[in-house]
Amino acid sequence: MPAFTQDGILVYFAAFKKHIGLYPPVRGDAKLEKSIASYAGEKGNLRFPLDQPIPYELIEKIVKLRVKQNRAKARASQRG
Repeated sequence: MPAFTQDGILVYFAAFKKHIGLYPPVRGDAKLEKSIASYAGEKGNLRFPLDQPIPYELIEKIVKLRVKQNRAKARASQRG
C-alpha cells in the first residue's frame, strides 16, 4: 500500500472498486473528526467514493494534523 512518510507514516491509501481508502484513522482533533464523519469506514479508515469529488482540502487538513502528531512523537522519543 503506498504511503507518505515524515517522522513516521503520515497516511497511506488504496484504491478499491468504488472508493479510495485513506489510513490510519484520524484522532486528536475533534473538529476534524466531525468533518470526516461522513467518510468514516467501519475501522476508522476513510472511504472517499469514486462517484463524488475527492475532498482535497479535507485530506490536506488530515495530513497537516498527522505531520504535527508525528513531529510531537519524534520530539518525545528524542527526549528519552
